[in-house]
Amino acid sequence: QVQLQESGPGLVKPSQTLSVTCTVSDATITTDYTYWSWIRQSPGKGLEWIGYIDYAGSTAHNPSLESRTSFSRDTAKNEFTLQLNSVTPEDTAVYYCNGRYATDDYWGQGTQVTVSS
Repeated sequence: QVQLQESGPGLVKPSQTLSVTCTVSDATITTDYTYWSWIRQSPGKGLEWIGYIDYAGSTAHNPSLESRTSFSRDTAKNEFTLQLNSVTPEDTAVYYCNGRYATDDYWGQGTQVTVSS
């Protein structure tokens, strides 16, 4: 059973950089045609797609967040990471990672990140 597990800082101060990592088990992030995404849900709002890094290391970004987001991966550790720069309280959310291959779709349980001074 494929498992994804997010790990994050919990609390970040405004203007700092948020970094969340997703560790993948029982799947390999370099398997052809797999896509590894980040999604978040802010209080009282719906799910917001942040972007992805794919099996080849190519990335795609939500245009509204593109200037502040970067994606990276560590293939040796089979994990991928989101960095969100210059955070504000509006970036407070539960951050989820997702893995997709064809019709198979896997989610992490989410990690709460709060932006506050």
